[in-house]
Amino acid sequence: MLVVLHGRTGWSAQGLIQGHRDIGLDDAGLRQADALADALADAGVQAIYTSDLLRAQQTAAPLAARVGLPLRPDAGLRERAFGDFEGLSFADVDECWPEQAARWRARDPAFGAPGGETLRQFHARAVPAALRLARAHAGEQIVLVTHGGVLDLLYREATGQPLEAPRSWPLANAGINRLLHADQGLRLVGWGDVGHLGG
Repeated sequence: MLVVLHGRTGWSAQGLIQGHRDIGLDDAGLRQADALADALADAGVQAIYTSDLLRAQQTAAPLAARVGLPLRPDAGLRERAFGDFEGLSFADVDECWPEQAARWRARDPAFGAPGGETLRQFHARAVPAALRLARAHAGEQIVLVTHGGVLDLLYREATGQPLEAPRSWPLANAGINRLLHADQGLRLVGWGDVGHLGG
């Protein structure tokens, strides 16, 4: 299973929290999507799933066109809902909600932004969605184009890292991350391949 973080957006370039906001790719993100298609054109991809948000679908579209497969949007692969934090910078959140920001940064599994999902709720939605798709395509090479939060959860699932552990692994726009689904669950094969992005 190849899992990809969507390409860059104007909001991600500015450090704004996107969550469920339907933000499209910027020019750099569109170039990343083309480079991803070049990198995976001969990878034997048999199905392409994306989050139902525009930035993920735009990232997957060049690959889908190249290999002649439809995009299959799945709402389970959406980014975590950040409620009132969406559209703000991390500095804005620190200033407006200092106590909540501290709980968020500490990765408190029970914390959710006002109007958003807790980390535990997000995990209960996103990880089963990815595992369901992997099981449905046992023995096949599939691509999931999703979001940073989902990638983070899948890395933790594959390596046994708890939800509250600090993250020390990269989450690169349009990077290629390789996971294997087996009877024992997910296994990490490779992470953070950005060689196709040229710098």
